[in-house]
Amino acid sequence: MIDLTEESSDEEEEEEVRWVGQYSSTQSILLVGDGDFSFSLALATGFGSGANLVATSLDSYDTLKKKYSGAESNLAKLKKMGTVTLHGVNAKTMKLHTDLKMRRFDRVIFNLPHSGFKGKEDHPHMINSHRKLVKDFFRSASLLLRPDGEVHVSHKTKNPYRKWNLEELASEFALFLVEQVDFRIQDYPGYNNKRGDGLQCDQPFLLGKCSTFKFKIVDIKNMKRNSSSMKLFHGGIVQQKQVASPSRSGSAIRLGAGLGLGEAVQLR
Repeated sequence: MIDLTEESSDEEEEEEVRWVGQYSSTQSILLVGDGDFSFSLALATGFGSGANLVATSLDSYDTLKKKYSGAESNLAKLKKMGTVTLHGVNAKTMKLHTDLKMRRFDRVIFNLPHSGFKGKEDHPHMINSHRKLVKDFFRSASLLLRPDGEVHVSHKTKNPYRKWNLEELASEFALFLVEQVDFRIQDYPGYNNKRGDGLQCDQPFLLGKCSTFKFKIVDIKNMKRNSSSMKLFHGGIVQQKQVASPSRSGSAIRLGAGLGLGEAVQLR
């Protein structure tokens, strides 16, 4: 005879999974360069807890209070919800940070990375400066992932931002694009994007067309060895996959120049 009372009790104890945009309350998430910490707060509020989050900033706590009118309040709410908040964390060297070097995450997120306003965005020196920031971030983030973890970068997709070529930068650290989805700020209630630099640091900026680029570490040798078990798509390289809602199943991997393969594959 089955004890239905005990089974029901076990089900009630199971953790309720909540989704906010592309993210789940069951994922261990590291947020990098979060401005006024409003994105982290949007996740924690939607999850009903911030215990699965580590939210970081390059700025010190005192600098954040001066730059962003909502930072102090956002940080206080995050701490009450159990979020670990760290300051003085450099996206380029975060793997070496005392509080991060022994941890691993399901998701490492860097929204709208920017190296600072030091010229016009279409100038080569600015593009190179941004690329250097993102490249070093990928290097460090790749070392903080759990097995099957992902690095997410939300980024503008029009010129000159597309010239940053995120896929090329990520591929240097065996990170390859598994999915590209529309970044919709309305999916994260309470999130306020900030300029983050200069006299207007606390002001929002026009997002325009943005995507979240999702990268995973791919074992290239293993992929080639098991190529017979992969389903090859016809018609050449699949450049990207655009979806408007979270994808929680297998996704097309875009194989770029870093792999040297002229087709895309579907992982099972």
